[in-house]
Amino acid sequence: METLPYQRKEVIGAATLYLGDCLQVLPALGRFDHAIFDPPYESLTHAAKNSKKGRKHRNDGVAELKGLDFAPIDAIRDDVVRIVGAASMGWFIAFCTPEGVRAWADSINASPLRYKRACVWVKPDSTPQLNGQGPAQGAENFVCAWAGDGFARWNAGGKRGVYTHCVNNSERQGIHPTEKPRRLMSELIADFTCRGETIIDPFMGSGTTGVAAVMADRSFVGIEQNADYFDIACRRIEDAQRQGNLFGVSS
Repeated sequence: METLPYQRKEVIGAATLYLGDCLQVLPALGRFDHAIFDPPYESLTHAAKNSKKGRKHRNDGVAELKGLDFAPIDAIRDDVVRIVGAASMGWFIAFCTPEGVRAWADSINASPLRYKRACVWVKPDSTPQLNGQGPAQGAENFVCAWAGDGFARWNAGGKRGVYTHCVNNSERQGIHPTEKPRRLMSELIADFTCRGETIIDPFMGSGTTGVAAVMADRSFVGIEQNADYFDIACRRIEDAQRQGNLFGVSS
């Protein structure tokens, strides 16, 4: 009997979710319109974030920072570019720290993908530098590359690649340590994808990109290797399917 490259598969309306390692699962799935994902941080950022684990920073009831319970991206970045890039027929969009932009660009430029640029997610409510020894991190980046044929296409004309969204908001779950705001992912999906297309997220986490995708009438394929985060993603995407497109995100 052939061994499947995943431990579990859930189909929830327009979303199909796989529990497993994306580098093993993706080659068995074929190709998709776009890849939009938030992979692990670089090793330096992992060390910095994990040094804060267990410290109390908030007194407003918002979930505290959690340690990162997954390995950094460095050792597998080239494999991710190769395998995820081969699975995408349009945009390849990967979040990273400012320090990681160069490494992603180098890896992408050595591949068939066409690197476009690094965009910025500005965080107006990011945590200040509590020891006062220098400036706090106020933004993250995401790199954009085109995996398709011909000219790159998106829906936002000459819009600048700067996206401003608060980290803490009424929708934040606070369970996954690097959870992205749903409104940020909705804006990206509206700008870079079209209704009816399929978005692949090989590092699904707690499912925020999937929630934004199904709310915007996109199909979604997500892969996550942590069983606890996978279960959370299933519940959140199921809730989003029931609610329908309440926020009017479309293109």
